[in-house]
Amino acid sequence: MPPTPPARAPTDWHAQELLLMREVMRLIGRSLAPGLVLREMLHLMSELLGLNRGRIVLVDDAPAAADEPRTASIQHAYGLTQAEVQRGRYAWGEGITGRVLATGQPAIVQDIDAEPVFLARGVERSQLPPETVAFIALPIEVNNAPIGVLACHRIRSRQRHLNDDLAVLRVLATLVGQLLQLEALVAEQTRQLEARNAVLANALNTKSARYGLIGSSPPLLQALSELERVSQTQATVLLLGQSGTGKELFARAVHLASGRRDRPFIKVNCSAIPDALFESELFGYEKGAFTGASTARAGWFEQADSGTIFLDEIGELPLAMQSKLLRTLQEGTLVRLGGQREVKVNVRLVAATHRDLAADVEAGRFRQDLYYRLHVIPIHLPSLAERREDIRALALHFVSRANQAHQRNVNLSPDALARLEEHPWPGNIRELGNVIERLVLLTNDTLVGRAELDRFLPAASVPLSSPSAPQPPAATAAAERPAIAPAPLVRDYAPAQSHSVVVLQTALAEHHGNQSRAAQSLGLTLRQFSYRLRKAGLK
Repeated sequence: MPPTPPARAPTDWHAQELLLMREVMRLIGRSLAPGLVLREMLHLMSELLGLNRGRIVLVDDAPAAADEPRTASIQHAYGLTQAEVQRGRYAWGEGITGRVLATGQPAIVQDIDAEPVFLARGVERSQLPPETVAFIALPIEVNNAPIGVLACHRIRSRQRHLNDDLAVLRVLATLVGQLLQLEALVAEQTRQLEARNAVLANALNTKSARYGLIGSSPPLLQALSELERVSQTQATVLLLGQSGTGKELFARAVHLASGRRDRPFIKVNCSAIPDALFESELFGYEKGAFTGASTARAGWFEQADSGTIFLDEIGELPLAMQSKLLRTLQEGTLVRLGGQREVKVNVRLVAATHRDLAADVEAGRFRQDLYYRLHVIPIHLPSLAERREDIRALALHFVSRANQAHQRNVNLSPDALARLEEHPWPGNIRELGNVIERLVLLTNDTLVGRAELDRFLPAASVPLSSPSAPQPPAATAAAERPAIAPAPLVRDYAPAQSHSVVVLQTALAEHHGNQSRAAQSLGLTLRQFSYRLRKAGLK
């Protein structure tokens, strides 16, 4: 007779339960992601306790229409094919699963073949063992309300009490509910934090970049505060400050903060208009007013009607035009060149200048009555040296803009940003923007450090970190200065003697007397060009 095989040792179900619980808790400790924890829990249920084809059915989102029934579907499963998972959708009260959802009470089917309500929708009966199969379904609750079902198949012939399986499943169903509740709480807190961060970010952006003006330094905020206080009035605003401080952006901010924000904003650079064309440019002309005037044309004031007109460098306005401008501002009317009819205009004027208009009035270069008409609300625009704490934000803004414009990927290191804050920036924001754009275009480094940045800064500049340091003699300084090719911007700040009389006269002749274009051709600002003309006795 063949030898009798040795009897199998009885399964230590208690040890299996403890192992299951320990592994599930370990998973929860490692990750709160439900997908990973719940699927592994269903796997352990099958491998350790023989509770096969486990699935977690969760309530679907609320139906779009009130008359549509609520449904639930299998969200996590082990031992089911993708097709079986897709079929596992149940209406409220439908089958065993739907009944557990509707009543919140557990359901135990001793024999699925003898239970007419059992649907066998997820797993067809032919796919299950031929012996008697039981089905256990327990509600998953959050705040004492069923939000899902934990269910599995069980072979009846196993040497394990059904009540023991039921006790373990109750614990697991409770854990699942707590895990899902925790996930919902974390998701809600995350959503609230994201919403709050969005509000804060918007507030910061609004504060540091209102109307396109970047920065949060006290001098800038003071100018913005004054601007906003007068923006709703109709009073004329005079912007005072050095060249390159952003007068056009401030003028546009006055317009955007006013009730005229949806109307035209016209900007006119008075220094770029030849004296002979001022009247026709500002006030327009009628047909036949001069040779070549084949049609009538509305001037800038008419085009700005009901909106805002910005006259930049108003100190360059000829005396003859100053009286006509004063009349337009006082009476709200104008007469086109060659015309006889008065045209009414409703325009808010914002003017800007870097000149000392009071000194020009005393010298007879600017009308006193127009000066008082313009000087209703003067706003001083701070230089970049006065708002040094904004340099970092401005530099990062210019880097981002230049990278986008030129498809580059250049960044500034912390020490490079610190170096920018040390620089005096006599050319203000315009100079900073030009240096950054040149750096982005010409550097070979992705991350620009202090040493690389120095190559693009004007060689004659002295860092502000040592303002009282003794200066070496000229010869020694020239010998010790690094042999670095000066950037094009250096020429902007050369002394007044850097251009001869002949060079200045030639530039004016080449550009038909247009000082703005002549200044650009020499790499100078209009103010610097005018200064050199006066020094040379040409103005």
